[in-house]
Amino acid sequence: MVNLLSRIGRHVLATKRRLRRAFPDATLGRIEQAVHAGESLHDGEVRFAVEPELDWRSLLAGESARARALEIFSLLQVWDTERNNGVLIYVLFADRDVEIVADRGFNGLVAEDEWRAICEAMRDAFARGQYESGAVAGVAAVSALIARSHPASAGRGRNELPDRPVML
Repeated sequence: MVNLLSRIGRHVLATKRRLRRAFPDATLGRIEQAVHAGESLHDGEVRFAVEPELDWRSLLAGESARARALEIFSLLQVWDTERNNGVLIYVLFADRDVEIVADRGFNGLVAEDEWRAICEAMRDAFARGQYESGAVAGVAAVSALIARSHPASAGRGRNELPDRPVML
């Protein structure tokens, strides 16, 4: 019960205004540049999404950041890439939680522990208030994993997903 009350408090305080202080336009621009630069090294597609808090229904139901990330993966159509090589980096600001959801094109090519290590590094940076550097480093690390399993090809097609981070 104490954990739930604490979580509710964090979500009540995680306003869009606080989120914009942590992720101002300049930071969103640098994240967008990191996504764009990373995608020049591989054939994957990266989306970065930040959400300030969960709604009351989700919060009271105990929805995890992972479950919400899976919803956002679908909502943003990260799954709908030609080569099934989309990756979502999802940040639930209120919980300072980070989740990475990779499409089925990465099955057997990238271990869950590798994705998890990136999430932990980003969480650590966010805990120190280093949102921009943590996000940019996270995008670079994700791009390195994608480049290993889906290196850039001469026939790389169009950019299938927007590079600009989305604020939910």
